[in-house]
Amino acid sequence: MAGDRPALRLHGRTDECAALDRLISRARSAESQVLVLRGESGVGKTALLDHVTAAASGFRIARAVGVEAEVELAFAGLHQLCLPMTDLADELPAPQREALDTAFGRSAGAPPDRFLVGLAVLSLLAAATEDQPLLCVVDDAQWLDRVSAQTLAFVARRLLAEPVALVFAVRDGTDDELNGLPDLMIRGLSDGDARALLDTVIPGRLDERVRDRIVAEARGNPLALLELPRDPVAAEGGFGRLDTRPAAGHVEQSFMRRIESLPVPTQRLLLAAAAEPVGDMALLIRAAEHLGLSPDDAADAEAAGLIEIGARVRFRHPLIRSAAYRAADVDERRRVHRALALATDPHADPDRRAWHGANAAVGADEEVAAELERCADRAQARGGVAAAAAFLERAAELTVDPARRGTRALAAAQAKFAATSADAAYDLLAVAEMNPLDELQRAQAIRLRAQIAFVQSRGAEHATARVADTALQLLDAARGLEPHDAESARETYLQALGAAMYASRLCPHGGAVVVAEPARRAPPGPDPPRPNDLLLDGLAIRMTEGYAASLPALRAGLTQLIDGAQRGDPAVVRLFWQAFPVAAESATGELWDDDLWHRLAGTAVRLARDAGALNVLPTALATRAGVHVFEGELDAAATLLEEADAISAATGLEPLRYHSVSVAAWRGREADAARLIDTARRRALERGEGRVVGLTGVLSAMLYNGVGRYRAALGGARRTAEHDDLGFGGWTLGELVEAAVRCGERESALDALARLTERTEAAGTDWALGVLAMGRALVDDGRGAEGFYREAIDRLARTRIAVYATRAQLLYGEWLRREHRRVDAREQLGAAHEKFTRMGAEGFAERARRELLVTGETARRRAVGSDKSLTAQEAQIAELAGAGLTNQEIGAQLFISAHTVEWHLRKVFAKLAITSRRQLRGRFPTT
Repeated sequence: MAGDRPALRLHGRTDECAALDRLISRARSAESQVLVLRGESGVGKTALLDHVTAAASGFRIARAVGVEAEVELAFAGLHQLCLPMTDLADELPAPQREALDTAFGRSAGAPPDRFLVGLAVLSLLAAATEDQPLLCVVDDAQWLDRVSAQTLAFVARRLLAEPVALVFAVRDGTDDELNGLPDLMIRGLSDGDARALLDTVIPGRLDERVRDRIVAEARGNPLALLELPRDPVAAEGGFGRLDTRPAAGHVEQSFMRRIESLPVPTQRLLLAAAAEPVGDMALLIRAAEHLGLSPDDAADAEAAGLIEIGARVRFRHPLIRSAAYRAADVDERRRVHRALALATDPHADPDRRAWHGANAAVGADEEVAAELERCADRAQARGGVAAAAAFLERAAELTVDPARRGTRALAAAQAKFAATSADAAYDLLAVAEMNPLDELQRAQAIRLRAQIAFVQSRGAEHATARVADTALQLLDAARGLEPHDAESARETYLQALGAAMYASRLCPHGGAVVVAEPARRAPPGPDPPRPNDLLLDGLAIRMTEGYAASLPALRAGLTQLIDGAQRGDPAVVRLFWQAFPVAAESATGELWDDDLWHRLAGTAVRLARDAGALNVLPTALATRAGVHVFEGELDAAATLLEEADAISAATGLEPLRYHSVSVAAWRGREADAARLIDTARRRALERGEGRVVGLTGVLSAMLYNGVGRYRAALGGARRTAEHDDLGFGGWTLGELVEAAVRCGERESALDALARLTERTEAAGTDWALGVLAMGRALVDDGRGAEGFYREAIDRLARTRIAVYATRAQLLYGEWLRREHRRVDAREQLGAAHEKFTRMGAEGFAERARRELLVTGETARRRAVGSDKSLTAQEAQIAELAGAGLTNQEIGAQLFISAHTVEWHLRKVFAKLAITSRRQLRGRFPTT
């Protein structure tokens, strides 16, 4: 095998080769390795890939080469890399195997989530290492199709304890999916090394002036040194005048001149090979027949060292391929693509046949455009959204009829947006709008423009007006959709409400009410209503008619959404992710229903894990982490947030910026939490995230109430309470009551209590009424306070909301101490101190400890939390193993391999001094 060849000796690459040799050594010892070689074209990246391949003695080798012509064909690069290992696919869990089969076109099915495909590839690589280590090399990675690049980047970030090495070569200066992975910059050779390399390729004595000229022109680029002396121009004394063009430009021009010196049939055969990126020899022979060529026409190209022909056709360097294609004129390229289309099996590979046909088209061609449209449908079915967008874009270019061109351009824009290419979607949308669109399409275009603007505004600073304007654009789109598609109109109203609530207090147009009022007048949804329709009605009523009136619709909508998703109802699952943002951030908090909140978060995590949907899993994990916080499980919350951050980093998603602030605030380490809160508030103001500004206020109030700095708590609570934030407005009022009472501002406390009473009595849950009872106890001047405290403790004990239940005990103990009932106070304060300590809520635990000292009781400061020796991922794996899951099942949940799970468990056993998985049962809270 290739890995048994002796490693290459490369001039001037001692350090680079040593780094690659270390990589192979570590991978051989089951320490996964990833490296991205970056540098200009011709600088030697391919030679270094050859070196690492030759050094990998005893390794299984998998290769792929990115090809520019295939950059829009979904999963093409991944298929190329995995092809030698597909015989192992039967060992994968069924969902992963089916996702891989669908992605590679071996079976039909629903579009696979690209992250489930990533997990399947991760498992496939692990399976390939059962008998020997694995080396995967990917050359010209900048030309990988996007979904293959994203998948391989994800896999690279999740490898840990497998004997696997992934080495990529990519041109420097490209903005690619591999950014952030370990990399090695490959630079030009020194003049001394360049001269030594030049001596190896030029026989006989070379004039020193010519040598210096070649070395200067090559600028240390090895390919230029190897190839330019063969150029006819160089043979006549040099390259001509010096200039500042990159060396790769010289090299490619050199290749072009060498190609142009070949016989015309040979040039044409080289062009066909360059245009057919798979390297299928049988296909090339069939295409050559259509062109009137013979395989023997390749002999001159082989003799010139440009191409290698065996079972597959391979160019000696990627630049030769691009030079062969660029050397031909447009008509010649079309002729070759036409031959390749005719030679491609329409049943086995219809998409590539259509793509060649599109490149062969002269002017508009409706037949080809229609076939490309069918290709887009097939690509969508495989999960190749980017490929579908490319097919639709080309179809629009080839369409004669303006109305049909507009339809296809709009579909292409929607596909580009779904593929997260917002800029390209915007350009295609402009094309669509230049053509006749019907009223429904106009409304769809307005909605898409608003969605693009919202995505772009989320990444911009000082974006307040833009976020708010997005809500108004979505509102216009919803109105335009009403006469034609009532269901889409209502979905768009829900998106508009979400955007308006997101801008919140920073919205200059009147806030979410501007959207809520027309949403209330929207055409009714289907009968019976969908969960999203009920949520839309509930939120619109909340903003226009008040709190109490909104509760029935909100409760019914959330209940239907969760029940339907837990049953696996496909229609509800599709709607689930549309509704989840407003459901998670607003509806559950409005209802004060801890059971619904717990079920919603748990369902979201399960759905995302089961589907391998890593694009939504971080948000689902953050929501579940919020539930853990209120359940008093701060370590579990932190673990999920670490997982969410790791997934976001692995998938290139925008990281979650504010959820960890909640954990920090409840932990009560004042300096750290205050810094995080201030940073979050500043960034939210810069980005127009008014809702997050409000959230930092209530977290600030909670932090400072916890550590007994009530004046600071009052300031944070007042700032937030000035605006009625859906989802946490009621929590803000509870913090405001406590801070105002402690600061002696009774009128402020009574005003906040009145507002709190209206909400909590309408909600009627134990959580709501327990918080209300705490507030009433705080403002009570007489003996009635004790009854309210006992009511609060009893009600909150029946909920999952442990942090409030324990706060009620703390407040009651403080009241008892002030009433000089020291024995009773010690009981409540001791219990609060013990519980807060176990939770890891250090600020509240210290407050309880200080109160205990005043009663004469001694309370030691104790370490908070549990099993602190474990990392977040170790704790999560230990929890799942304790619940009875196998290594493969744990790996599927956490998007890591079974090898990595086993590696972590060995460390867990050593740290906890245990010997079996049974000893993990019940030791960790369920996430």
